[in-house]
Amino acid sequence: MEEELLRLQNEACRDLAALNDLKDLEPFRVQYLGRKSEFTGLMRKLGQVAAEERPRLGKLANDIKVDLEDQFASKKTELEEAVRIKTSGTSTVDLTLPGRTYPLGKLHPVTQIMEEICAIFEGMGFGVAEGPDVETDFYNFEALNIPKHHPARDMHDTFYINESLLLRTHTSPMQARIMENRQPPLRMIAPGKVYRCDSDITHTPMFHQVEGFLVDRKVSFADLRGVLGVFIARMFDERTAIRARPSFFPFTEPSAEIDIACVICRGKGCRVCKQTGWLEILGAGMIDPEVFKQVGYDPEEYSGFAFGLGVERIAMLKYGINDIRLYYENDLRFLSQF
Repeated sequence: MEEELLRLQNEACRDLAALNDLKDLEPFRVQYLGRKSEFTGLMRKLGQVAAEERPRLGKLANDIKVDLEDQFASKKTELEEAVRIKTSGTSTVDLTLPGRTYPLGKLHPVTQIMEEICAIFEGMGFGVAEGPDVETDFYNFEALNIPKHHPARDMHDTFYINESLLLRTHTSPMQARIMENRQPPLRMIAPGKVYRCDSDITHTPMFHQVEGFLVDRKVSFADLRGVLGVFIARMFDERTAIRARPSFFPFTEPSAEIDIACVICRGKGCRVCKQTGWLEILGAGMIDPEVFKQVGYDPEEYSGFAFGLGVERIAMLKYGINDIRLYYENDLRFLSQF
């Protein structure tokens, strides 16, 4: 029995050493280590040997099996590595080397500010709506109390596609679009791209706005002041003072320009605020009754306010950027700072 075990071990070691192809490993395993192999047959004959010899022969058979399994595993690893080297064309791979790392992309600064603005107003209960970039003359102007030949149209420097279609000059058309399909109370903001024929260090032909409005019974200018006060405090900080200056917009009455204390000098006066201590940040006002009539609301029953702010303007103030064109030059040295 001992001689047969040793003979089988020698044959298996010789045959294993001669293997040089992965496809030959499985036949070898079946022949020497499988359930119907010769080695398994010898193990079953242990019960026929003398009782005093069984422990010694059993240990020998087990040691031979373990040794063959170890050699088989090593041979398999060796052949797999040879195949990998052959197919990859490299002789060695240092697995201790760190993996390659790639730089992570970041959101554009305008996108970051846009998302922050929306999050602040959503936290105050405002819904978010988006509309088309190509707008009709009716929604962009007439529904907002700006009829044809109204001088206020000159304020917008519009890109016209034809007589009735244009690239929207503000996101305010969403006021009319939403109000004509829904009944008060309403609290909505409308973020998106807008287009005007203008280009300098503070203007680009395409920029971003967030229009907001609230409609309900007994809405007052004090409500508008409160909402904008919360927004300014959360966007900048609670120390930022706010003021309203009388202004004119065709779709709000009364109207106001909203200023904040200069975020650079804290109202003391500097080059950025032109020594005034204030920076214009947005336009706002109470929704004109004529706008309510266009959408079928009773101005005697409902009132509301609206505001519009430029996202790039907010970003310029928050990040201290002095040229709006930097946002769109795709200079990674600039964009990577955000």
